[in-house]
Amino acid sequence: MTTGTNDAASSRAGQAGALKNHLRVEVARRDTVPLTIAAPAADDPPRGGVIVVQDARGITPYLVSVCDRLAGAGWLAVAPHLYHRDGRDEVDPAGGWAGAVPAMETLTGTGIDADVDAALTHLTESGFDAEQSAIVGFCMGGTVALHTATRHPLAAAVSFYGGGVSTPYWSGVPPLVEAAPALRGPWLGLYGEEDQLITTDEIGALRAAAARSRAPTELVSYPGAGHAFHSDDREAVYRPVAAADAWSRALAFLDEHVHPR
Repeated sequence: MTTGTNDAASSRAGQAGALKNHLRVEVARRDTVPLTIAAPAADDPPRGGVIVVQDARGITPYLVSVCDRLAGAGWLAVAPHLYHRDGRDEVDPAGGWAGAVPAMETLTGTGIDADVDAALTHLTESGFDAEQSAIVGFCMGGTVALHTATRHPLAAAVSFYGGGVSTPYWSGVPPLVEAAPALRGPWLGLYGEEDQLITTDEIGALRAAAARSRAPTELVSYPGAGHAFHSDDREAVYRPVAAADAWSRALAFLDEHVHPR
């Protein structure tokens, strides 16, 4: 694996106010998979590792800021670049959400699994086993987080409004209501009750499906919040009260279930 600073990613994150002087952010390459990595300072060893899975827009300044927040809380955050096969980190911001959907549809379950596993390998080689590793995802990344938690016995998985609940997004990634009973570790779902992409009936069905697993699970839904309510870079959808509560719950969930080495 070769390692180097990703000037473009660092510049975007810096412009968004994501980077702090006490954190280290770089991009490493695991075989062909770029990984954005945010870590506490060298004299502040990470408590554990967290894979961070992008929303449909890609590795945006917002997504890097999420990695930064996790690193600020003491975690080694690793975000695989799922659009690397198309030669890009993120969709064109000028295209907005509409431009993200076609990019998302180019992904495959096989490719997603390989990219996430590259991030997991990075955590393993950084000294974190399954009991010290977790996954957090947003939008389609929330779907990937739950799916990954059925493939690997991670210490914790958190899905922010992961879709594909009753109809799959990609071949090889089953609908979440079918996947959830096979969860191999603790899972937290965070959903908005006014999500136009995920109905309240689907939220209820996912809650019930996750409860059938042998793992501890919880699904919290927020009245007045829609899809992407945590995206503080999108004023139209951002809901600060729900976002703050969801983020607090996510950090508490990691604290509870990820065992420090």
